[in-house]
Amino acid sequence: MTLDSAGLQVLSRAECLALLASVPVGRIVFTDRALPAVQPVGFVLDGEDVVIRTTAGSRLAFAARNAVVAFEADEFDARMSTGWSVTMVGHARAVQDLAEIERLSLLPLTPWAPGAREQFIVMCPQEISGRRIHAETLLR
Repeated sequence: MTLDSAGLQVLSRAECLALLASVPVGRIVFTDRALPAVQPVGFVLDGEDVVIRTTAGSRLAFAARNAVVAFEADEFDARMSTGWSVTMVGHARAVQDLAEIERLSLLPLTPWAPGAREQFIVMCPQEISGRRIHAETLLR
């Protein structure tokens, strides 16, 4: 097991992807009017790509078109002092191809918020990193 300078376990790419696949909600970080914005989203992995659905006219749909974004998901148990966090950085794109929209529509993707979500955004990660904390790490 590899530890970082803070004593957290460094996760492999495969471990990061497995953990991401285990949770339904993450946070996408994008630029909105030259400022950073963070939005919780329901997502699903399609291979290594993050797929989300949003409203076609939303800030996210506009900002995530051909943009560099970050994505983060995590799970923590404060009582047990355990948890993990996975972060990805890559390019996002609005899906326009009808065949790809049809294929993505078949994925088990449940939007986090209510309402119509007709725009698919796909984020292709260039960087994936993750850390895990164990209760025994805190004792060091």
